[in-house]
Amino acid sequence: MEIAMRHNSVIENPRKSGGFTLIELMMVIVIVGILMGVALPAYNKQLVRGKRIAAQAEMLDIANRQQQYLLTNRAYFDKTILLASGFVLDPDVSANYTYTVTVGAGAAPTYLITFTPYGGQASDVELTLDEQGVGEPADKWDR
Repeated sequence: MEIAMRHNSVIENPRKSGGFTLIELMMVIVIVGILMGVALPAYNKQLVRGKRIAAQAEMLDIANRQQQYLLTNRAYFDKTILLASGFVLDPDVSANYTYTVTVGAGAAPTYLITFTPYGGQASDVELTLDEQGVGEPADKWDR
């Protein structure tokens, strides 16, 4: 009696080689592209906002110094006096903003601190802060 032996070898399909197909790869690239298209602008927006908040903190520091100077000298200082006092703008802020301190010439003492964005921050808006503590544009001052 002859026993028929079956050969149990696996027949390999040349199309199923364990790699990725071109369609699968293209789908992954499209999905990553969509995610980057959504995430990158949001990330950049948060970077600009973070740099703006750092600039506003420096502006508030200058405003605090103005009030201290007013108590002693009955006047506000301009940028020249501020720099002579040893004030140095934070390097992270100075890399993104230039600033001016303007003193009013009227009978009542006034000042205006202006930070102007440049470089990578150029898409942001110019920030101002006056002696009354009013920051402009108002929608950019998160308080």
